[in-house]
Amino acid sequence: MSRIFSESWNDYELLDAGNNKKLERWGTVVTIRPERNAYFRPALAESEWKKTAHFEFVEKTANSGEWKILQKNVPQEWQIRFGEIVLNLRLTKFKHVGLFPEQRINWDFVSEHLESGDRFLNLFGYTGAVSVVARKKEADVFHCDSIKQIIQWGKENMEASNLSDIHWILEDALKFAQREVKRGNKYKGIIMDPPAFGLGANKERWKIENKFEELISIAKDLTDRGGFIIANTYSPRLEQKEIMEITRKIFPSSDISCNKLCIRSKTGKIIEYGELTRIIT
Repeated sequence: MSRIFSESWNDYELLDAGNNKKLERWGTVVTIRPERNAYFRPALAESEWKKTAHFEFVEKTANSGEWKILQKNVPQEWQIRFGEIVLNLRLTKFKHVGLFPEQRINWDFVSEHLESGDRFLNLFGYTGAVSVVARKKEADVFHCDSIKQIIQWGKENMEASNLSDIHWILEDALKFAQREVKRGNKYKGIIMDPPAFGLGANKERWKIENKFEELISIAKDLTDRGGFIIANTYSPRLEQKEIMEITRKIFPSSDISCNKLCIRSKTGKIIEYGELTRIIT
């Protein structure tokens, strides 16, 4: 199994991990959140975690829980920076704060591979950190997500970063991509962060292991020659070997890599976040 590591930056740090939790610093705010991939023992004592953290998310079920306040007078909404980008964070009822920091490695890649005027598509775009990074490079950015509140959060990140003119698309990502193929549109770069499972817009069941080949095939039709495709996947039912077989079938002559995306904590613990696939067309 090959691994690739995403680095911390000034405003984000994985402090420690273990006992199915992770201790993270976001600017000046420290959180404890559930993490099923932190199945090992942490380096620091639980008392040290509690003394350091401001908030802890306590799960009630697999899909719900609540934040426990560990230190008073700490804002539940705040901002952090990534270079010149400003990102708005807040506590949500789904344990997230509006950012997946392991994606930093993709932000760097996108920034390095886009030039002014390039068209860039972010499918399943969430709150749009990579969209804002791409717009900072003066790319023509199209951001697609099916949740209105998440699109609004992305707009707030764009505006906080003193940027404008990202194309915000409130739509099912797969259906939008299919229509883009019919319209004959092309992009220099595409990034996809599809869920492992769930329900589609019309309650149809979604499983990434059943949709991955279709997504990659559509991405091929949408990507300019000499462009790139990034796909993040998070399902144990879709392993690196199968990902490579599918992508090599669709892109027989392209440069393809697939690695386990990881972050190493300040204490040396490693969390694996899923597979990161890159295709240079």
